[in-house]
Amino acid sequence: MTQKPTLLVLAAGMGSRYGGNKQIDGFGPNGETILEYSIFDAIRAGFGKVVFIVRDEILEIAKEKFLPKLEGKIEVDWVIQSLDSFVPAALKQADRVKPFGTAHAVLCAKDAIKEPFAVINADDFYGKEAFEVLGKFLSTEVKPDLHAMVGYAIQNVLSEHGTVSRGVCETNAKGQLIGMIERTSIAREGGKILSKGENEVLEIAENTPVSMNFWGFHSDVFQDIERMWNEFLPANRENLKSEFYIPTVANNLIQEGKAAFEILEGGKVWFGVTYTEDKPVVIEALKKLHDSGEYPKTLWN
Repeated sequence: MTQKPTLLVLAAGMGSRYGGNKQIDGFGPNGETILEYSIFDAIRAGFGKVVFIVRDEILEIAKEKFLPKLEGKIEVDWVIQSLDSFVPAALKQADRVKPFGTAHAVLCAKDAIKEPFAVINADDFYGKEAFEVLGKFLSTEVKPDLHAMVGYAIQNVLSEHGTVSRGVCETNAKGQLIGMIERTSIAREGGKILSKGENEVLEIAENTPVSMNFWGFHSDVFQDIERMWNEFLPANRENLKSEFYIPTVANNLIQEGKAAFEILEGGKVWFGVTYTEDKPVVIEALKKLHDSGEYPKTLWN
């Protein structure tokens, strides 16, 4: 019997460039959050459980917002990401304010997940096809040494209201991920897509796959993440802004020869809210998806 995969939602981030808590802001015609579309798509793609990673101070608000809608539709669990999670007393950083990043958030769910799982950002819209391809992979192909990432062509994941940062993928002849470089200050200029971060101007081809933080893992990955975390902590003890990211884990596993990552071509539609000005664009895009029948008039009956 195949285990139904779990959806792990990263909802502990603070949305630094967007005014307000975009994880629980309404964007759909009936005030739906972006996350509700992801959960709706995951349910219809065969996922059996959703695990929310939240900060302690937003736990009750999140439960109030999501539990009444999800009851009876999918199993729900909650995990807290705090600055103390998986940090031994001797390595605590008293003055730290910033969360430790996405891979630390995933590690916080170690005891809540025993099956293959997907990881998403709470505030990104990934599209129905993305959940279908990753759900199928997690139900049939995932192994301890084979994980996956849904790839999105960079031309489809820019903002009209400012620059963005993206994990730009390098691939091998099989289309598997061999490495990822975080490129910053990316925007379209005069028909070209340019990254102007790190004191260099780099043109990126339109169809280059990038990561939008939509990953699929075998649950054995928790052991590897914990091992890397235990190396990261002492090495970054003095750096209060250091972060432990999922792409770092992926790059390490690939370089160590411990695992391969399939890049799945399910990323057809993506939108997200990086800037407050992105909100009307997202509201309009969701309205069109409802009008076209992609989603029912109300998500939860």
